[in-house]
Amino acid sequence: MKKFSEYIKDYTDNKTICILGFGREGKSTYKMIEKYCSPKALAIADLNDIDREANGIPENVDLICGKDYQQCLDRFDMVFKSPGIVLEKPVSQLKCQITCETQVFFECFREQIIGITGTKGKSTVTSLIYHVLDESGIDCRIAGNIGIPVFDIAEGMNEDTIVVCELSCHQLEYMTVSPKYAVFLNLYEEHLDHYGTMWNYYNAKKNIYLHQQENDVLLINSEIAPTERITWNTYTVSDKNSDADIFVSGGMVHCTEPYAIPTDKVKLLGTHNHYNIAVAYYITTMFIREEDFTKALCTFSPLAHRLEYVDTVHGIRWYDDSISTACATAISAVQSVPDVGTVLIGGMDRGIDYAPLVDFLAKADVRVICMETSGKRVYDMILARDSFRNKERVHYTDHLDGAVKLAAEITPEGMSCVMSPAAASYGIFKNFEERGDAFKKLVAELRTKS
Repeated sequence: MKKFSEYIKDYTDNKTICILGFGREGKSTYKMIEKYCSPKALAIADLNDIDREANGIPENVDLICGKDYQQCLDRFDMVFKSPGIVLEKPVSQLKCQITCETQVFFECFREQIIGITGTKGKSTVTSLIYHVLDESGIDCRIAGNIGIPVFDIAEGMNEDTIVVCELSCHQLEYMTVSPKYAVFLNLYEEHLDHYGTMWNYYNAKKNIYLHQQENDVLLINSEIAPTERITWNTYTVSDKNSDADIFVSGGMVHCTEPYAIPTDKVKLLGTHNHYNIAVAYYITTMFIREEDFTKALCTFSPLAHRLEYVDTVHGIRWYDDSISTACATAISAVQSVPDVGTVLIGGMDRGIDYAPLVDFLAKADVRVICMETSGKRVYDMILARDSFRNKERVHYTDHLDGAVKLAAEITPEGMSCVMSPAAASYGIFKNFEERGDAFKKLVAELRTKS
């Protein structure tokens, strides 16, 4: 087995290299190239200024910063693009080779990788699969969109190491290699500000399986399963379609070997998490015994900001579901949290269709507090709908702080309030984690004021 340090050295040998984007992944790429490679020339390009001294960047590395930072790309043989960077030109109009950490890592280790993508649930499934394998004694590592660049785990890999890798649409967009084990959980309206159409978004995600080989494995939601004939092992998954190869319903996973989820012992709330458990069960039992899966499943704790119980204040149970950026996740939150009295909706408006959420809320016996720009759109849609029952239960406030304060006043004691925004946080908060932390802080402040 070739060491990754040798692979990356050969990959970049005698080439002029540009690292596009100097965030977490860009810094990881620079560290690996600086340590093992000897390119003809190396540059780092970023919209923001880069502190050469603070980052230990020598003078022979060119820094290209400012609004025209992408104008330099065709000066280089190879460009390592960070996932968060949107190319200003189509790849077909660039003379340079566009690559990334994930591409190089997968070229080297694809046979050992379980890749997980989907609009929702991928962090939970990635973390659950890793937890189960690790607890069962498998040599494994976790990386990818979960917050760990793949180059950070590349050193010390051996031929028995399994990598559990969360993959975003931006990481997959230009990929030409797919993992041996691919999981495609679901597809909802998301990132349309970048992709424009659901078709373009789906095409980016499809790269998780598009380049698979014979004897590879694909688990995919039955609603988005490919209709074209493929030669590798494909298994459909669903919590709605009983004809799927893996069907989960009523706490049972129906597949070749039916599995009863120990619902009274697991900490993952809701039927959508039963779906996530079914996927993790099917993949991990390719490596471990069922009893080992069950044992590890019962010790798994949900990730932060994903239907996370925060506290009970003023007799109200508060739940943080800040990860929610789609209608389906907000609907699932109301269905999953016990005795929801109030739901907080809204954030950045990225133009998604909120009709399914309004349809659900029209029939749900729950108070609705809308906030921010997308919340205002939902609020206006509700007011304009004659069939919406008891409109007096729907409120609007500008921001999260006002929404939490109002929720404390109108949520009945003994019931739950869940923040499940069905919207992005950008422009209001740095990310969904910061939004979730702000929510928790506001709930904690209610206690100090009581």
